[in-house]
Amino acid sequence: MTKECIFITGGAGYIGSILVPILLSQNYKVIVLDNFLFSQTSLLTCCTHPDFQVIRGDCRDKTLLQACLKQADIIIPMAAIVGAPACALDNTAAHSINIQAIELLLDLRHGHQKIIYPTTNSGYGIGTKDSLCTEDTPLNPISLYGTTKVAAERFILAAGQSVSLRLATVFGLSPRMRIDLLVNDFVYRAVNDRAVIVFEGHFKRNYIHIRDVANAFIHVLKHFTQMQNEAYNLGLSTANLSKLELCAQIKKQIPDFVFLEADTGEDPDKRNYTVSNEKIERTGFKPSYSLDVGIAELKKGYTILRNQCYANV
Repeated sequence: MTKECIFITGGAGYIGSILVPILLSQNYKVIVLDNFLFSQTSLLTCCTHPDFQVIRGDCRDKTLLQACLKQADIIIPMAAIVGAPACALDNTAAHSINIQAIELLLDLRHGHQKIIYPTTNSGYGIGTKDSLCTEDTPLNPISLYGTTKVAAERFILAAGQSVSLRLATVFGLSPRMRIDLLVNDFVYRAVNDRAVIVFEGHFKRNYIHIRDVANAFIHVLKHFTQMQNEAYNLGLSTANLSKLELCAQIKKQIPDFVFLEADTGEDPDKRNYTVSNEKIERTGFKPSYSLDVGIAELKKGYTILRNQCYANV
């Protein structure tokens, strides 16, 4: 039986560094195109695998894309300027990578090639009090990051043969670590500083473990026909929490952690919403990693990691 080939742009990033080894273990061929912006070495252990191919290059390079797409059955476009702060630092790159590179990819794609696109649920912006955001909730992105990802999702779904996963705030350890993500950041501060000052403490958002994100990609691959041409929220239904509620969860495992709320400061994404994950759950997907499991994992991991270089800005 011929193995399917998956082409991943940005596959050496935070999520890709977890996903790629899992895909290889599931008997897929994997091609990763990445510019290794952060000098990450997270895929070194994959290099002995005969079904792994890695290319150093830019996701906006038409010639490179054409060569990679010749071999691909499935495309996972992960290359992006991720997060509101990173996009604010370079608006031009945010537009060219988050939107124009997607448009180029769609222009070069062959009709049979499937696309699974990871985007952000920050596109919901500011939610309605006591109302869960579903996939039918109007998108109202506030930051440049949210705006570019919403636009790219629209192009991908309109092109067909595609699935979009609207990710909650991801947490958990990865070989290409990101400490700047909210849960990862707060646990780092709890372990190392024993304290954090919280702004907009009542603002709520949803969370998802990085390995559940990887498992969701596997789920979509196995149920693509059933799920195609739709967007799906991907988060923990048990974890629609405010920042202060998140801190309280962390304190249960790190009792001397102190958190205080301040009147100053704001989230550049203005994220304040709760999310329904019922649609993807109806397809048979269930997350395996709770927030508490993730906090315990991070607590152990930060015994090893001792600096803040693991971020996007």
